[in-house]
Amino acid sequence: MNKRQVINAVREELRRQFELLKRASDTAREDATDEESRARSKYDTQGLEASYLAAGQADRAEDLALAIQKLNAEPFLPYRSGDPIGEGALVEADIGGEREWFLLAPCAGGLSVKVGRREVTLLAPGAPLRKGLWGLAKGDRIEERQLLVRSVR
Repeated sequence: MNKRQVINAVREELRRQFELLKRASDTAREDATDEESRARSKYDTQGLEASYLAAGQADRAEDLALAIQKLNAEPFLPYRSGDPIGEGALVEADIGGEREWFLLAPCAGGLSVKVGRREVTLLAPGAPLRKGLWGLAKGDRIEERQLLVRSVR
């Protein structure tokens, strides 16, 4: 698997999510300030609800913008056989007989992207699996997870 393709897929997915949230936030903001949303009684909260929704979506879009900046700042250097796993590593692992791919990224933990027919999951700082993989090399194991490191790129 090509690490550059994985990183490009992650960037594209984060951009897609950002654009989607930005549009949704703009729409919710318009709804909140629309004449139709004006409260007609003390029980009519449509405008208030729309403003809360717009604020939440704007916050999430801002988080995604920061994630994109962090991702763009990471050099994602290539790894050679025997190098210990660290930031930017693309790890191929065997977990209980299943092949899994992970990218140790500075952000967007839990995000999965499809590259070709394979799925790659991002492990951000603080992820327990990331902590377990850190410093391992090809051929190393995490016994309690039945994980074998197949390759590091």
